[in-house]
This record gives sequence, C-alpha cells and structure tokens, in this order.
Amino acid sequence: QKESMALLSWLWGNRGDASSDASQASSPPISGCPVKQSTSAKQPPENCPVSQAEHPMILLDPRNNMRSGGESQHPGLGQAEPLPTNRAVSNIPRSEYTPGHQANAGSNNWVYPSEQMFFNAMQRKGWNPNEQDMGTVVAIHNAVNERTWSEVMKWEKMHCSTCTDPKLLKFHGRPTDYSPKARMYSLFGYKLPFDRHDWVVDRCGKQVRYVIDFYVGKADDKHPVSYFLDVRPALDDWQSVVDRVRMNLNPIMGSGDAAQRTTTSSSGS
Repeated sequence: QKESMALLSWLWGNRGDASSDASQASSPPISGCPVKQSTSAKQPPENCPVSQAEHPMILLDPRNNMRSGGESQHPGLGQAEPLPTNRAVSNIPRSEYTPGHQANAGSNNWVYPSEQMFFNAMQRKGWNPNEQDMGTVVAIHNAVNERTWSEVMKWEKMHCSTCTDPKLLKFHGRPTDYSPKARMYSLFGYKLPFDRHDWVVDRCGKQVRYVIDFYVGKADDKHPVSYFLDVRPALDDWQSVVDRVRMNLNPIMGSGDAAQRTTTSSSGS
C-alpha cells in the first residue's frame, strides 16, 4: 500500500504547471474509468540505438533544469520491456491554451499521458519505475482526474446561466504547499494531505482557481489503495466565498467542500 500511495504523490503534473507537464482524491473504482482510447502512436524502432550521452532522459530541460524526456515516447534509460504509447482522451475540455504535451494530440479535450510517457516522467523525477506498474498507475491517474473534474463541475453548475461550457485551462502540482484548510484540519488531529493540485478553470473568459487536496484513506482487502479528494474554489474573490456558502447551505446540491472517499484496486481492474 505504501508503494501505491507513493505512486500517487508524483502523478503527472506535480512538477509545475501545465505549460511543462501533462496533469488525485475521489474517484470511482478504476473499472468505471470514463475515458476513450485514442489511436496508438508507433513504437520507436528497436534497431535504432541512442547513445547514453544523447538520450533524452539525460539532456536537461532549460525550462526547469530537470532531465527532459518526460514528455517523450522514447524508451527510458535501462527500460527492459516496451510500454504502450497510446494515450486516452479525457472527458475534460481544454481551453485555447495548448501546452507542449498536448500539441498534436488530436483532441479538444485534455489527453492523458501514455504508459511510456509516465515511465519517462518518473525517471526524470529521479524514481526507479517498474514497467509492470505503469498500467495500474496510469489507470488510477486517469480515473482520479475524471472524478476531480466531476467535482469541479458540481461547483460550476452554479454558474451555468452565464457559462455553459467551462474548460480546464491549466493545473499546478503543489504537493508540499499545504492549503490553509489542510493546515487548520491538522491542528485538530487530521493528517496533512499527501498531495495538492491547483486547477484553473476558464469560465467563459473568467479564470477561476480550484484547490484540490488529496488525503490517504483507510484501505481494505478489496481496495488496498484508498484516499479522499477535497475540491473547492480558492478564496481569490468574493464570488468564490459566496459559492462556498451556497454549496454548503444547499442540501440539494450537497457539500462540494467535503472530502469524497475513493477506493481503488491496485490491480487497476
């Protein structure tokens, strides 16, 4: 279980904002992952060796002074088995802003990283990934992001009269930058979240920031990985304050500011 939770802490998007990344905690079981599969990209030729000095996982990315290659479909350093390069298309609409990892993706929705891209991203961040884990990791990642968007949409429904088509503009991983709410809860004995994301939604021209805290939940034999997702608009303006009050006072809409429990199977099924 510890290994599985560690995997969640570096989900795609944790190294910065969406301008240099591809994007964990309430989600339905992985079997209900509502995503479509895009066409598979071609695997790099097996007979095309790349010298260690020229390998994309060695070269530094000047944008963040980290090893590049995390967004490539090139086999990683020391990779023993080939990994799929097909990418699933999400149900999350993308705004006009197009980061590099979404260019030529062939969709107006955000497109998730392939298993190969995830493997490379882990290597770039200094991890020692296992090829056999990638299918489960990508499935969890995709399902959690789908659920996160569904929680965001619960808030956005309050503004459907002025914007019927909100889109995700960008996201930013902030795993060690705890939100004020998370810090306050920790004073009452709750554990701090293991990760945090900030998602910026394009509400028909207005940028609205959402804070997502991810908490470790209680696992069981059926679902060895369990975690909570707390999604709410950041208190950046008075409208967000009003939205929080409305959400928590309206029993029909439910409390979107409450953490939602998620259990997933480590097998990814």
